[in-house]
Amino acid sequence: MLFPHLLTSLATTSLLGFATAQTCWKNTTCSGPIDTAFPGSWETNIYAPSSRTVSPKSVLSLATREVISSYPGPSLLSSNGSTYVFDFGIEVGGLVTVKYSTTGPGSLGLAFTEAKTYIGQWSDSSNGKFAGPDGALYSNFTSAGNYSYTMPDLSLRGGFRYLSLFLLTNGSTSLNIQDISLNIGFAPTWSNLRAYQGYFHCSDETLNKIWYSGAYTLQTNAVPVGTGRHVPFLTTGWANNGTLGPGDTIIVDGAKRDRAVWPGDMGIAVPSSFVSVGDLDSVKNALQVMYNYQNSDGSFPEAGPPLLQQGSDTYHMWSMIGTYNYVLYSNDTTFLAQNWAKYLKAMNYIYGKVGTSGLLNVTGIRDWARWQQGFNNSEANIILYHTLNTGADLATWVGDTTNLSSTYIARATTLKTAIQTYCYDSAYGAFKDNATATSLHPQDANSMALLFGITSANSTQAQSISSNLLKNWTPIGAETPELPGNISPFISSFEIQGHLTIGQTDRALELIRRSWGWYLTNPNGSESTVIEGYLTNGSFGYRSSRGYSYDTSYVSHSHGWSSGPTSALTNFILGLSVTSPAGGTWKLAPQFGDLTSAEGGFVTSLGKYRAQWIKSGKEYYTLNVQTPESTTGALVLPSWAGKVLKVDGKTVSKGRGKAVGGGEQVTLTVKGGNHTVVMG
Repeated sequence: MLFPHLLTSLATTSLLGFATAQTCWKNTTCSGPIDTAFPGSWETNIYAPSSRTVSPKSVLSLATREVISSYPGPSLLSSNGSTYVFDFGIEVGGLVTVKYSTTGPGSLGLAFTEAKTYIGQWSDSSNGKFAGPDGALYSNFTSAGNYSYTMPDLSLRGGFRYLSLFLLTNGSTSLNIQDISLNIGFAPTWSNLRAYQGYFHCSDETLNKIWYSGAYTLQTNAVPVGTGRHVPFLTTGWANNGTLGPGDTIIVDGAKRDRAVWPGDMGIAVPSSFVSVGDLDSVKNALQVMYNYQNSDGSFPEAGPPLLQQGSDTYHMWSMIGTYNYVLYSNDTTFLAQNWAKYLKAMNYIYGKVGTSGLLNVTGIRDWARWQQGFNNSEANIILYHTLNTGADLATWVGDTTNLSSTYIARATTLKTAIQTYCYDSAYGAFKDNATATSLHPQDANSMALLFGITSANSTQAQSISSNLLKNWTPIGAETPELPGNISPFISSFEIQGHLTIGQTDRALELIRRSWGWYLTNPNGSESTVIEGYLTNGSFGYRSSRGYSYDTSYVSHSHGWSSGPTSALTNFILGLSVTSPAGGTWKLAPQFGDLTSAEGGFVTSLGKYRAQWIKSGKEYYTLNVQTPESTTGALVLPSWAGKVLKVDGKTVSKGRGKAVGGGEQVTLTVKGGNHTVVMG
């Protein structure tokens, strides 16, 4: 029997229970799911609160930043400058209401921060790298009495964990805090923030928490479309009243900032969102805004409105790859058809930059934060290779009859040869940063070369690249050579998937634990979300080591581009993934590593997909998979010594697979439904 411990609860749970006639956030009507798709004990790892209205968990001393009581705790601010810090325990965001009483005139100040490092009477920086300080909000009162202050909508604070409340007065006024509440502003169409449509659980509790921290990050990055960062940036304070795009909800790059659509996130955030929270509406709206603001030459903006930053060839291509990811998970061919002419224009724009060498000549040099970009940059060329291959699939899915799919595949093949010819450094054993003479071997290009198939998974070249990537590792993550002194969980998200693509499971799991595990257990961080980036010395001043002059508190502690472990653990470790739109075809290709069990699942329009594997003794594994009967799947079974292999009770003989790692890897095609595999 498949998953016997869950069958009872699943029987009473609808596939997708949607709310009706209910307001979730301001004037936004609920349209998200109201029930979790896979109830179980793993729900204890969900960081999302059970209500859209929450209160702090504890009270901290400003001087020591240590907990002095649980909330409500101390409530009296008795002198000018007196302060209490209220800890919500996790990353939150929205509009705070404070009820209080006073004995005379003065002001109540409110300051916010994501990290404990920056607690104080000034908020951490959200307004802009080169703008003035965010400062604080103030509730002014002229006499003794009872007061209630709610932050104005434009002052919505997208991401914070700590709220500092402090008193300003010229006299003997004291202030008593009676109540603090927060109206959650993210995931605006969800009445039940815990109604996840995917789940993951394995024998390593650290990995479980990391998976759910990525999921929760993506929830905090789904925001109301009228709450983008104000542009132009303010000289003091902040305002989140910019229009971001169509619909009611849209996925942005960060909870606190930048609060804009940045397509570079699409390669990581979209797959992770699909396997966890299951929110594709926010993705669709984010992609649509890029098509709506496509430039006349076919290029996409680097960022959506109101910022509308331009000049990035890589982010242009990430919009195109994001389109592929969205259609793969949703089968929304209507969206694809409506934007197909613009997609073709975008492809013509970027492929028009391919020169006589066969390589892309990068002229839109803005990128994810790497220190250099331009000419025949290897990262950009590898992204183009992936764009062409995914474009070939999109052409098929949209019903193109002009042979575009074959054209794109042929172009990708030619490009791959050029990348290998001009960008691979055989003496070192990895791709260099450019076709020029350079000693830089970047993390981004080499990770993507493994993930996107520039090099064969079983080749000596692939293993050399994987080994050379280890040279960048520090005790708290992988330093990126193209941004020295910095650790980028965004680029490391590609690295872990690159190692997994070529079967280096232990390396991927070690990097996840080393980098994401370090941040999640860092008492100065959010302890619930994934960070934009940090320095190799363990401080949060991402990019400050490379000459950027700005407040280091500007770094986002809830950034969806860093959520790679969430999809990697589902797609590679559990091994469950969809291979055609909405999961019409799927794959189960587990990687065991040092784990003894893993299970998980997700939902598409065709139904529920879930899998489980358990290790028995030293050598034996039992795998279960359950998918809609209308689908077709591939069981890609790991290298085994050939002692036992049974599928649904029937023995599979040796010699049907290929030799991999001293054993035999077997691929079997099965119809959807329930299947059990015993191997060892």
